[in-house]
Amino acid sequence: MSSQAPSGTSTVAVAPLLDPVGRPLPVFAEPEPLSSHGPGRIIALCNQKGGVGKTTTTINLGAALAEYGRRVLVVDFDPQGAASVGLGVSPHELDLTVYNLLMERNANIADVVCKTGIENLDLLPANIDLSAAEVQLVGEVARESALARVLRPVVDDYDVILVDCQPSLGLLTVNALTAAHGVLIPLECEFFALRGVALLVETIEKVRDRLNPRLEVDGILATMYDPRTLHSREVISRVNEAFGNTLLHTVVGRTVKFPDSSIAAEPITTYAPTHSGATAYRQLARELIARGDAA
Repeated sequence: MSSQAPSGTSTVAVAPLLDPVGRPLPVFAEPEPLSSHGPGRIIALCNQKGGVGKTTTTINLGAALAEYGRRVLVVDFDPQGAASVGLGVSPHELDLTVYNLLMERNANIADVVCKTGIENLDLLPANIDLSAAEVQLVGEVARESALARVLRPVVDDYDVILVDCQPSLGLLTVNALTAAHGVLIPLECEFFALRGVALLVETIEKVRDRLNPRLEVDGILATMYDPRTLHSREVISRVNEAFGNTLLHTVVGRTVKFPDSSIAAEPITTYAPTHSGATAYRQLARELIARGDAA
């Protein structure tokens, strides 16, 4: 006898969740607490185009990882000092910054690292002085490895070290790539932002070949995504065609909450903890942990 479903019942197929380019969206579970900390994985957030969300991602990814019990150091490696300001530190009032660590052999990183208002999240600040380092490092021996030397004494104290790079492919960015284990590329969903990615990937490959064989691209993060516009959807589709699985599943939407939280000098995860932007950065943290790109 054939079995039949009880009368009045039916089976409803549940469609899998898809990311914006139509790939099945994995469930990124909340990570387990760590039993010990360090050594830290260094991630450079890089894109030579400005305004793509590097600093926003550095601050909010750092805060999300810290929420999950990871010890995080944010390295502000941009002379504009935006990451420092965004974490509540006024860089122009500081006597010591990352510049002193790069240029002065007797400077101690423990004297420069600042606590933030976020538990587990520390900051290595920068200000306009850093712009002089690019010129002054030119004559130094192993000039590309200056940041790696600076971070060496504290790498065992953190689980993740995030380096917020300036919008340039100059010597400071090369220093960040030489120190890093991985690169996270925030990419605004806009055509002109897409054009520069090939040049950045070429630079990453040159650094890997000549200076840092361990360097790898952790992922491309689509930022300022607006699903209502054809332009955003076309750009993210092109990135997927060109880079495949390098494009992360997590996408960060465009919202005024990010500049609002910057003005408040705190991450969106504490400024608006239930907002979709905070949810996106928590998902990004879980995705990077699941991929093995963060502790």
